Amino acid sequence: MTRPPLPPFTRETAIEKVRLAENGWNSRNPDLVTPAYTDDSTWRNRAEFPKGHAEIHAMLTRKWEKETEYRLIKELWAFTDNRIAVRYAYEWCDADGNWTRSYGNENWEFAEDGRMANRHASINDLPIREEDRLFHWPLGPRPDDHPGLSDLGL
Repeated sequence: MTRPPLPPFTRETAIEKVRLAENGWNSRNPDLVTPAYTDDSTWRNRAEFPKGHAEIHAMLTRKWEKETEYRLIKELWAFTDNRIAVRYAYEWCDADGNWTRSYGNENWEFAEDGRMANRHASINDLPIREEDRLFHWPLGPRPDDHPGLSDLGL
């Protein structure tokens, strides 16, 4: 299985890879997202360190059960041959109706087949009021005409 675009990345293919990852995560579907990672992919995500498809799938399932109304924007920060760094923000609501904007940075390393072998995420949470939300689109991929992080001043 391959997941184009494949390394080595150019600026254009790195931007494409970031947007594909964003769209996948905005699906909130662990069955769709998990195959984008190698079978033995290792992660650092908050205080969790999942490894491999089963643990990644379980973590994503828990995440999206808790973080409803999830909407994510990713932006390319830097890239090399097989590595991409992104910054991102996402907004979500918990079961009690509390809204949060989570900010972070991720470092990604890709295998030759284009699947992610390593993902290191650093994430900070900011409680927000519902009226302070900036990510307004129906659940699913961000529309092409919706502003990105830099456009929103994030």
